[in-house]
Amino acid sequence: MAVEPVPGEPAAVADVEGGRALVVADYHAGIEAGLRREGVELPSRADDRRESLLSLVDRETPDRLVLLGDLGDSIGSPGREEREEITALFEALPPGLPVTLAKGNHDGDIAETLNGVDQSVEVTPGHGVRLGDVGFAHGHTWPSPDVLGADVVCVGHEHPVVKLEDEVGGRRVERVWLRGRLVPEPFETFHDADLGIDGELVVCPGFNDLSGGTWVNVQGQEFLSPFLPKGLADGQAYLLDGTRLGEYRRV
Repeated sequence: MAVEPVPGEPAAVADVEGGRALVVADYHAGIEAGLRREGVELPSRADDRRESLLSLVDRETPDRLVLLGDLGDSIGSPGREEREEITALFEALPPGLPVTLAKGNHDGDIAETLNGVDQSVEVTPGHGVRLGDVGFAHGHTWPSPDVLGADVVCVGHEHPVVKLEDEVGGRRVERVWLRGRLVPEPFETFHDADLGIDGELVVCPGFNDLSGGTWVNVQGQEFLSPFLPKGLADGQAYLLDGTRLGEYRRV
């Protein structure tokens, strides 16, 4: 398959133009500073996030790193902590590893932050980019026809999670992958064109476990993306360890 989750991790590997890509969604650098402004005091986990991603890069030895949007956490101009975290991350990446950032709704001024890094970074428009047989977009807006023509389309933005309960009333929240067939009609209506869509949609979990998420198995919970849930058919939920939970609405 063109896109495969890394077992136990909120990341995937994808076969793209030029080799293999490591795919990560919703890094949200500097999130603790944003939470602090809302009255939630948490120590910074910037070092842990960076080391987790670097460990994945070291283990998977990708030819490219693809970030599915929301590299930063601020909607507007990044603050000092956010800029420092992003700069430290890029300084620690292997020299010569190209990076593609599918711009997200939290990446408004990200290009300015990335100006000083040595890494080769391509920041795509919000509608995403296609790299061979795989399309990538953040998911906060409609993917382009070119992206939708790929065999597999990967998006982030939702941070999908499920609420699990056991027989004695215990509860826990788990990040999940959503995977199913792309439904052509919503996208063709938006683009007012016959797009010949016949691919798969993968909704990636958020890399940052502090960023909350969409409770996909809780009645009344609405998706954030404009094309979900209508754009996803037969959507299956998978835990990070690969456990298949079945149709996400019935988990």
